[in-house]
Amino acid sequence: MISREPTLERLAIARQLLLEPFGLDETHLARTLAEIKAHQVDEADLYFQYTRSEGWSLEEGIVKTGSFSIDQGVGVRAVSGEKTAFAYSDDISEASLLDAARTVRTIGAASKGGRVKVPSRKVAASRSLYRDLDPIASLDSTEKVALLGRVEQMARAKDPRIIQVMAGLASEYDVVMVVRADGTLAADVRPLVRLSVSVIAEQNGRRESGSGGGGGRFGLTHFDDALVQSYVDEAVKCALTNLEARPAPAGEMSVVLGPGWPGILLHEAIGHGLEGDFNRKGSSAFSGRIGQRVAAKGVTVLDDGTLPDRRGSLNVDDEGNASQRNVLIEDGILKGYIQDSMNARLMGVKPTGNGRRESYAHVPMPRMTNTYMLGGDKSPEEIVSSLKKGLYAVNFGGGQVDITSGKFVFSTSQAFWVENGKIQYPVKGATLVGNGPDALTRVSLIGNDMSLDTGVGTCGKEGQSVPVGVGQPTLRIDGLTVGGTA
Repeated sequence: MISREPTLERLAIARQLLLEPFGLDETHLARTLAEIKAHQVDEADLYFQYTRSEGWSLEEGIVKTGSFSIDQGVGVRAVSGEKTAFAYSDDISEASLLDAARTVRTIGAASKGGRVKVPSRKVAASRSLYRDLDPIASLDSTEKVALLGRVEQMARAKDPRIIQVMAGLASEYDVVMVVRADGTLAADVRPLVRLSVSVIAEQNGRRESGSGGGGGRFGLTHFDDALVQSYVDEAVKCALTNLEARPAPAGEMSVVLGPGWPGILLHEAIGHGLEGDFNRKGSSAFSGRIGQRVAAKGVTVLDDGTLPDRRGSLNVDDEGNASQRNVLIEDGILKGYIQDSMNARLMGVKPTGNGRRESYAHVPMPRMTNTYMLGGDKSPEEIVSSLKKGLYAVNFGGGQVDITSGKFVFSTSQAFWVENGKIQYPVKGATLVGNGPDALTRVSLIGNDMSLDTGVGTCGKEGQSVPVGVGQPTLRIDGLTVGGTA
């Protein structure tokens, strides 16, 4: 058997799903782009997408919900300066393409006649970070229900105080194709799965919950018993720990953040502030600070869309640019921002492979992929034992940040009170309040245990949601404000 180069294979799949059924080929696409370029615009692109999704949920041993959907369509965009004109349709046809093209081209001035030159086609360079598989087909329906059943059995077997178990399984097969007016042709086939578990524990009339789970860009067979058990263990541990939790102390104190998912604080409080659009407009606390110290020595933050099989990774972004490993902060010095094509052009830099959109019905913008901090040289035990009095936050729930000021508020879902270097007891109701840029300068100890989250993150921005990853080592940050219940 002769296999094609992965990039060409993905293009073949995209053509088969997104062009051929509708009688389209690249001649029609070139004609559409030429229609847009008949007016003077800086950029123009077509974004085709086919998405098949499936979801299952189980509660009390019974499948409560099951869903399946197929969505497909095309988005047509023209950009002139800072202005964007955009149209989309779920009707993929030459007529709808040309109609959308005539609509969006009005953003530019009419050309003064003459033949519009269509650039020669160039296939975008990309990576092979995950397999071109359909995860929905990787297990049959009976096997999917059995997988959820094992989650419940494992959780109930873990501890008799577990009185309720909810499990969910989501799968998505996403095929995209990008055609740009500069001649770029790109495609990606993006599998995405997620297994989630939530439990409720009861003791002496008190009830507490815990959750776990994970996923990535692979098939459902990835969820073997050992991995499923780790998700269950995390959920049960969180619920049982919170059964013993006391009200959280409040005040300004040193806080130790655990590794992995607590990197969501880094994502929200710092990552969004490093996105190109906010910095071009001058609305970020990091605007105009390239080359300046913005964090303590030892703090290095990356956004890396090239990690194999990770939830936030992309072979190419939603503008056809190859994903990259972008160093944003190096040893405390701000090195750069993450960029889509438009903001990169306006800021006089190159795109970083971070142009992302929720679907064909949305415009792209600079978005994070997998954002994490590199590890240091301290053991996590050493960092926790360094606390005289403070909070050890192992896991987080929700949070929010103001991009302009950098101020953030995060609620912990699992945390402990520490005195004289010893963990005393779990606490509940703790919230972390601070300023992202300021908090970076207060990092005093960095652990050697950097880890990424298990693959559960979804990022929202301007009404659009995209899958992302986060990560960090154990960190000590001094002088954070803790809002408690005590």
